[in-house]
Order: sequence, then structure tokens, then C-alpha cells
Amino acid sequence: MSGRTRDRAQAVATRVHVDPSAPAAPSYQGLVTRTIAFALDCAVINLVAIAVGVAVGLAFSVLDLPNGVEKGLVAVGGLAWFLWSSGYFLVCWATTGQTPGDRLLHIRVCDAREFTPLPLRRAVVRLVFLTLAAIPLFAGFLPILFDDRRRGIHDMAARSVVVGTDPA
Repeated sequence: MSGRTRDRAQAVATRVHVDPSAPAAPSYQGLVTRTIAFALDCAVINLVAIAVGVAVGLAFSVLDLPNGVEKGLVAVGGLAWFLWSSGYFLVCWATTGQTPGDRLLHIRVCDAREFTPLPLRRAVVRLVFLTLAAIPLFAGFLPILFDDRRRGIHDMAARSVVVGTDPA
């Protein structure tokens, strides 16, 4: 029997003899799906930040501020953006495992063993290593292309995986 025929026969046998009550194997998600979800999340983060920035800018345009206050306000705005963007990912990963972009693409971040949402501490580790993975020309994402569970450096550090969810 040729290798191709044997593979087909094994696939049919697996479909016929699989216990329907057994949980299905997770479908690990690759680089393209994850990148699109991340881009959608970045768009949400930045659109909210722009809207808040415009509102604050309009409010301050009618006020007479002392000369040194503008630099302080820029620093406060930068800190607010950092907290907002970090909190966005941390809260989503630690509660449901899905950001709005993940939900739209039917994927979620979860614990690699139990497939439950990440604890907050591991979500923080994932976010820190996600940032570090991008620094050396996005080299920290290359393992996603070769790992059997499609995990990047940030997933390995946080012991997490990204799996597909049921669209229903």
C-alpha cells in the first residue's frame, strides 16, 4: 500500500472509530490569523486613544495653562496610553482569553495544559515577552512557524497556546 493510500485509510479509520464524546483536539492557530487579530486589537486601542486625546485636547484648548504644564500633560497622556493598552490585553487574556480581535477571528489565548484562561501573572509574562519578541526584528515570532503547537517565545514563556474556538 502506498504512503498516500495508507494516510487516507488511517484518516477514514480515525473518523469512524473516534469516540464522539471525547473532546476534539485543539486547533492551534498560526502566524497570519494571530497577526490579523492583533492588528484589529491595535486599531481598537488606538481609535479609543485618539478619541480620548481629541476630547482632552478640545477641553484644554479653552483653558489657559501655565507654560510648564504641557510637558507634564504629554507625560500623563503617554502613561495613560500605556496603562490602557496593557490593561486591554491583560484583562482580556485573564478573563475570557479573547480580545475583541481574537473573538472576531474565533481564536483564544489559554493555558497550554488545561485550556483555561491565563492567570493574571502569566498574562503579564506573555505581554512582556510579546514586546521583547518584537524587538529583534520580530525574531521571537519565528517559532510559531515551526513549533508543533504554533507557539512563539511569548507563548513559551507564559506556558500558553492560541487555539481556535467554535464560531457558534
